[in-house]
Amino acid sequence: MPPTALPAWLATAAGAGQPLLLDVREPAEWHTASVHPEGAELRQWPMHTIPARLAELDRARPIAVLCHHGGRSMQVALFLQQQGFDHLANVAGGIDAWALQLDPSLPATDLSSPYMRLPARPHAELH
Repeated sequence: MPPTALPAWLATAAGAGQPLLLDVREPAEWHTASVHPEGAELRQWPMHTIPARLAELDRARPIAVLCHHGGRSMQVALFLQQQGFDHLANVAGGIDAWALQLDPSLPATDLSSPYMRLPARPHAELH
């Protein structure tokens, strides 16, 4: 789902309970740019923590997953779907697309920044 479709998705999803926006970027990325859409709870959990925190999520709750460009969030959304979560959306293009399409006041995320060069983490459990 493109970021421009998120407000309508959140409004529709609210019928099933307060939607959750799950930001799966690393803390350094959150500090560069973060969002909190109206009508949704924001949780910032790095991707590698999702399997260990699965019990903290309600399978009936609508969840939209967000990352930097949409790759990690898609992996997490697919993982959650495999775990029995049904009401999911991936924010395609991530925070970068969000900044371009919904909120140009967000700072540009610069991958050349030392804060954006994060150590690689194994994500085998999410594939």
